[in-house]
Amino acid sequence: MGEFGDATLQMTAVFALIVVALAFYATEKLSFELTSLGVICALLLLFQLAPVPGPDGLNRMGPARILSGFANPALITVLALLVIGDGLARTGALGQGAWLLLRAARGHVAASIGLALVAVLAVSAFLNNIPVVVIFIPIMQALAEKLGHGAGRYMMPLSFAAILGGMTTLIGSSTNLLVSGMLFELGETPFGFFDFSVPGLVLALCGLVYVMFVAPRLLPDREPPLGTLPVSGRQFVAQIKVAEDSKLVGQQSNLGVFPGLPDITLLMVQRDQQTFMPPFEDVTLTADDILVVAATRKTLMETLQNDARLLHPDIPEPVSAEEREDEDRWTSGGQTLAEVMVPPGSPMVGRTLERIGFRYRHHCIVLGIERRSRMLRRRITEIPLEAGDVLLIQGRNDDVLALRGNRDVLLMEWSAAALPELQSAKRASVIFLCVVGAAATGAMPIVVAAVTGAAAMVLSGALSMREAVRALDFQIILTIAAALALGAAMQETGGADFLAGMLLQLLDGAPPAVVLSAFFLLVGVLSNIISTKATAVLFTPIAVGIAHGLEIPAEVFAVAVVFAANCSFASPIGYQTNLLVMVPGHYRFIDFVKAGAPLLALIWIAFTLFAPWYYGL
Repeated sequence: MGEFGDATLQMTAVFALIVVALAFYATEKLSFELTSLGVICALLLLFQLAPVPGPDGLNRMGPARILSGFANPALITVLALLVIGDGLARTGALGQGAWLLLRAARGHVAASIGLALVAVLAVSAFLNNIPVVVIFIPIMQALAEKLGHGAGRYMMPLSFAAILGGMTTLIGSSTNLLVSGMLFELGETPFGFFDFSVPGLVLALCGLVYVMFVAPRLLPDREPPLGTLPVSGRQFVAQIKVAEDSKLVGQQSNLGVFPGLPDITLLMVQRDQQTFMPPFEDVTLTADDILVVAATRKTLMETLQNDARLLHPDIPEPVSAEEREDEDRWTSGGQTLAEVMVPPGSPMVGRTLERIGFRYRHHCIVLGIERRSRMLRRRITEIPLEAGDVLLIQGRNDDVLALRGNRDVLLMEWSAAALPELQSAKRASVIFLCVVGAAATGAMPIVVAAVTGAAAMVLSGALSMREAVRALDFQIILTIAAALALGAAMQETGGADFLAGMLLQLLDGAPPAVVLSAFFLLVGVLSNIISTKATAVLFTPIAVGIAHGLEIPAEVFAVAVVFAANCSFASPIGYQTNLLVMVPGHYRFIDFVKAGAPLLALIWIAFTLFAPWYYGL
C-alpha cells in the first residue's frame, strides 16, 4: 500500500490539518470561507493519495464521502431556518412582537430590559439567534439611553441571552443540529426536538440570572469613539396628512404634544388656509389636516411600517396611466428607505419637490428633508431645495439603486435599508409556528418541516426568491461542510478513538461524572478559540468514543458537546452574535473575557452538578 497508505500516517496527517485549520480559524489570516475551502481541497488530495479501503476494497474517504457534508440534513435544516428567520425579520413580525412585549412593562425601563432578555432567550430557542439579536440591538440601545447608561452595559448580555436560549431545543442553534447529524452518521440515535431541554433550561436559567444582574456591572459604560456621529439624532422635516379613519382625528394637544405622535415633534398644523403654530393650545386634529413634523429616520421608519402611505406628501393626484402605475410602486412590497444629498450645481437647487416632479421622474418618493439641523416650518412640497439638503426617500430597491451616478442627487448607498413588509407578517408568523409545531410534535422530520417552511416563505410572498438566496450564509455552508469532512476523516482514520483513549488514560480510574466534567470544560474553552460549529463536529466523534469506553450511553457526552460548544461567551470570535454587538457596545476583546469567562465557569459548574444526577451517572 506504500507509506501513504499507513493508517498512522493518515491519522497524523488529519490531525496536522485540523491544527492548521484551527490556527487559521482563530487568527482569521484567511476568511472562514477560504480556510474551509482549503480544508476540503486538502482532504480530497490526502485521501486520493492515501485511500482508506473498506471491506469491499473501495475508498471509504472518497470524494463522495468528503463532499457529503454539502447535502447533510443538518446543514440543509440550518439553511432553511436562516430563510425562515429572515422572513420573520423582513416582514417585521419579530420587531412587532418585541415592542408588544416591552409595552407589557408599562414604562418601567429596568423591567423592560429584563423582559427583553427573557424574550430573547425564549425566541432563540426556536429561531436562529442572528435576526433576534439584530432586532433587539436598537431596542436595548434606546432602553440603555433612558436609564442614563451606555449601550455597552446591555449589548453583551443581549448576545449571551440569545446563546443561552439556543441551548434549550434541537433547532435553537445550528450547533445542536450538527451534533445530532454527526450522531446519525456515527450510527447513534440522533436527538429529538426536546431531548436536552430540561438540562438546557437549567443551564439557561442559571446563566440568565448572571446575565441580568452580574454581567452589566462588569461591563464598561464607554462613550462612542470620537468622530462617531449620532446618526439617530438627525431630524428630518416630513409631513403627515390626517386620514378620515386615522387615530389622530379628535386628539387634543397636551402641553404642545399629541399622544398619537410619540417621539415626533409637531412643527405646524395646516387646515385649509388656516395655520396653527406651537404650543397648539385648544387645537383638535381633524381629517385632512396637514401636519409638518420633525423626527429621526428611525421614528419615521417605524411610522411607515404602521401605514405605508402616512408620510407620502400630499400633491395632486396622478393624471396619466403611467403616473397611476407609479403610485403602486410606493405601496407595494420590496420597499427601500435611503438618503440622497442635493449636490452643488444640481438642477434641483432652488426648486420645490412639486415643481421637480421627483416622484414621477425617479420613481421614488421624498418623505423628509434635513437641512443642516435647521427646522423648516413649511410643507416639504413648498420648500425650495438648497445644496447640501439631505432627502429621505422611499422606493423599490431597483429604483433607489438607479440613482447611482444621477446628476440631480448623490445616493448615499450605506443608508439604504429595506422596509419591513408588515402585510406579510401574519403569514410569516403562521409559517414559523407551523414549522416549530411539526418538528416539536414529531409530525415530520425537522429537515422536512424546515425546508417546507422556507419554501412557504417564498411562495406566500413573505420573501422574494432573491431575498431567500441572500439569506443563505456561504460562510456557514463552507464551514459546516469542512467540519463534517474533518469529523468523517477523524472517524475513518481512527483519530477520534485515539483522542478518546488518550483522555480516558489521563483520567484513568476517575468516575464517569469527573470525565464528563473535564470533557465539558475542554470543549467549552475551545469553543471560544475556534468556531462553535467546528468544535461541535470535531468533538462529537470523540464524545461517542469516550462514552463507549466508559460503557455509558453516547447521548450523555453528546449533550455535553451541545452545551459546551455553545459556551462561546469569553471571546468575540466564538459566535456571530458576539461580533454583532461589538460595535454598538464599544467593546474590546478583554471585555468579553471579563464578562464571559465567569459565565462559562458558571455553566460548567451547573452542568457538573446537574447532568450526572439527571443522567444517573
